[in-house]
Amino acid sequence: MQTRFAVLGPVRAWRGGTELVLGPPKERALLALLLTEAGHPVAVHEIVDALWGEDPPDSAVNVVQRHIGALRRLFEPDLPARGESRWLVRGSGGYRLEADADSLDLLRFRALRKQAGQAAQDGRPATATELLMEALALWRGPAASGIAPEVRSHPAFTALDDEHLAAVKEAAELALEAGGGLGARVLVTLRQAAAQHPLDEGLQARLILVLAATGHQAEALDVHRLVRTRLADELGVQPGPELQAAQQRVLGRTPTRSAGTRPAESGAGQGGRADAEAVRPEAVPTVRPAQLPADLAAFTGRREELARVQALLPATDEPASAVVISVIGGMAGVGKTTLAVHWAHRVADRFPDGQLYVNLRGFHPTGSVMSTAEAIRSFLDAFGIPAQRIPAGLDAQAALYRSLLADRRVLVVLDNARDTEHVRPLLPGTPGSMVVVTSRNQLYGLVAGEGAHSLSLDVLSDADAHAFLICRLGAERVAREPAAVAEIIALCGRLPLALAVVSARAVVNPTFPLASVAAELHESEESLDAFSGEAPAADARSAFSWSYQLLTPAAARVFRLLALHPGLDCAPAAVASLAGQRVGQVRPLLAELARAHLISEPVPGRYGCHELLRAYAGELAPTQETEQELTAARRRMLDHYLHSVHAADSVLAPSRERIRLRPHVPGVTVPRLPDQAAADHWLETNRSVLLAVIEQDTRHGGGEHSWQLAATLELYLDRIGRWEEQLGAQTTAVGAAQRLGDIRGQAYGHRALGFVSGRLERWDEADAHLSRALELFGEIGDRAGQGRTHRYAAFLANRRGRHAVALDHYDRASALYREAGLRGVEAMIANEVGWTYILMGKYEDALEECGRALRGHRETGDRNGEAAAWDSLGYAHHHLDQHDRALECYRHGLELYREIRDRYLEADTLVHIGDTHHAAGDDAQAALAWREALGILEEFDHPEATDLRERLKGLAAPGPAPRQ
Repeated sequence: MQTRFAVLGPVRAWRGGTELVLGPPKERALLALLLTEAGHPVAVHEIVDALWGEDPPDSAVNVVQRHIGALRRLFEPDLPARGESRWLVRGSGGYRLEADADSLDLLRFRALRKQAGQAAQDGRPATATELLMEALALWRGPAASGIAPEVRSHPAFTALDDEHLAAVKEAAELALEAGGGLGARVLVTLRQAAAQHPLDEGLQARLILVLAATGHQAEALDVHRLVRTRLADELGVQPGPELQAAQQRVLGRTPTRSAGTRPAESGAGQGGRADAEAVRPEAVPTVRPAQLPADLAAFTGRREELARVQALLPATDEPASAVVISVIGGMAGVGKTTLAVHWAHRVADRFPDGQLYVNLRGFHPTGSVMSTAEAIRSFLDAFGIPAQRIPAGLDAQAALYRSLLADRRVLVVLDNARDTEHVRPLLPGTPGSMVVVTSRNQLYGLVAGEGAHSLSLDVLSDADAHAFLICRLGAERVAREPAAVAEIIALCGRLPLALAVVSARAVVNPTFPLASVAAELHESEESLDAFSGEAPAADARSAFSWSYQLLTPAAARVFRLLALHPGLDCAPAAVASLAGQRVGQVRPLLAELARAHLISEPVPGRYGCHELLRAYAGELAPTQETEQELTAARRRMLDHYLHSVHAADSVLAPSRERIRLRPHVPGVTVPRLPDQAAADHWLETNRSVLLAVIEQDTRHGGGEHSWQLAATLELYLDRIGRWEEQLGAQTTAVGAAQRLGDIRGQAYGHRALGFVSGRLERWDEADAHLSRALELFGEIGDRAGQGRTHRYAAFLANRRGRHAVALDHYDRASALYREAGLRGVEAMIANEVGWTYILMGKYEDALEECGRALRGHRETGDRNGEAAAWDSLGYAHHHLDQHDRALECYRHGLELYREIRDRYLEADTLVHIGDTHHAAGDDAQAALAWREALGILEEFDHPEATDLRERLKGLAAPGPAPRQ
């Protein structure tokens, strides 16, 4: 009976077809160590050193011997007491595990890599790449994942990770050399490795080159920017020659495309749509964006700076002959955003086609920088472009964005940019528009390469600082204490943010003499470590600490804990979970912090704070809370978001199989979401926060919440078309699950990556991820997980017109669900099979399958599934020209959707009703149904409303729409 071992991922063993249950942690770690040195003896003292480090117990050798005996009995239960083991052999003062490439994945990996090296030497890079991909497919996560971290850090295990990394790099290089579409296949593994090693410049350089070679130039540049940011933030260094060379290759030429892919010059983006097709007449925006934040009512000073920016505009109202770019720079808290927004409001009327604004979060303390892709998508949304008309790839989306700005006069404010590459894809391509960029960094690349005009803000002049205080405290109060005012200005370093905080405290306490304010500031002599060498910030910290010290203890604690939150803002429920209190208890504390200007409430019910204040809170937290208290607060926050997303997903798709969560820890608040509208609103409001939480938990936490959040968020991100965000979140999640050795987490992540890769028409990557997901779900015996993976594969096969392949996947899915005992899902599959028949034009077969789905959903009481089946039946009858029967089916579905309050699908069914009336020649009834659907879609500002308006234009407008 064959015995097999695995160490490339979790440590596992099989005898025949049965997986063996390995023993306690030390025994599992011992096996892992022997597997890494398979065929070579490992001395007992080396084993003791690996398992216990510098402080082994006196009984360590005896414990090792007992574990060896247990492993021998496990592998060979019929071995006599003193018999010689086939697998574990004693000798040379230690133990040797005998294995070969057929019994140990590590040796198989090394053999394949050796063959690949020989093929490369023989001038066969394609064969070498295929061999390396086969070798890399053996990995299920970091070597020996799941054993104790202190043991896992032993050089024997980290050396295996180095072998994996070297193989990934070799595969990337050979794929680039071979061409022929191999780059797309390597991308799956290359992305995962890059996510796990974000600071490995050689690996990131290869990712950039492969992305560019496969047509993803914009994403390649985005990767370079992110790596450069991480290197600066975490290591304090700039990119090395290898990374710089990769960037220059992408910028300096269009990479040679591998065979089987369409050239970038044709306009095909990542999603495979040409830019010319993406910018169709019906995609022209009907919305005039007006995204500028509110102007500061108390704005004072900066006359010279305002005049310099104003001078960039033509004297007349004529559009500029070139794109005008102004870069406003300066330290944190100096007023860059305030100046940019104030000036933008002054000249907004010069840009009749709208104003765009985005906070790029380039210097957010938690590292949650907004990607270029996210910014472009937000601008396309602002123009009202329907989701279905937005091309999938970043390159195509950027082209659509530039096309929308062509021949228009739009003011674009790009706030808090990290560097030049952060904003370059957001620049208009034609004259007429103006761009205002703010950044703490000096964006020399924009000045040199794009002709931008640079304006560096300094702290306020004495006169402007004096006017600043008059505007906030009143002329009379300032005039009464000129010496105190002068001292406050000096101690705050004339920094606007510091002056604002001090002013807020003085306003809240109108009886306090300004001399006491100055005295309190004078007593604090510490400086902000994050801004060492910038003297004004030192006094800003004095101002912050003075305001902080006047808080009640409860409010001060909440302020400190807010530093743990990764997003730009948050709701009271999240704050309550951080603090371990009820929402009613934290609301007055948030109000106290807002009155002190230590946090802000940009929109009702959402709280955030300036990055400088967040950094200050982060400095305070470890001085006032223990590590255990901070860990507990972070866990409560993670549980809040995970269980809240789970609750929202359960409302959106009550019958969908989903991961089971452990109960949340005490002190966590989970919002009540009564219907789909509430669930949608909560998810959209917190979407950017959730993505930041996934990233934060992967980088700084355990990682379990990361993959579970991504898995639970998958349906929503797919539903709203945020496929680039989905790709990033699921890639991060897979990396987290691999580090944990969590096979289930890896399976969920690969499945989601397969589906979103298909959405983006990256078919090779989609197939590879779904195949890996099937393997991983199979390893843990998750039949339902395999079943959904086959359903995903069927959906993507239908998208490619491979309907026979789709039906085969549905057959496999149905069998797997039957094994899992999930009858309700079989009904869903029947409906999906019916829809496939509709796509094939087999409408009678569709009626039979959808009818079976209807009966199944009725048996299980799944009203959502029953409604979907009625809708599919109506669609089939419609195509058979059986219009009366189609309307009857649609109305059954409509009633159910109204009962369960699924407003979006209610509108979808109303659209189908209108289509059938229109096909039957009753345009008046069609208009009534479409008009009612339009009213619902407009409630959600749904992009499909645009299509419906176009349909209504050609019909006679009836009176008010009765309910169907």
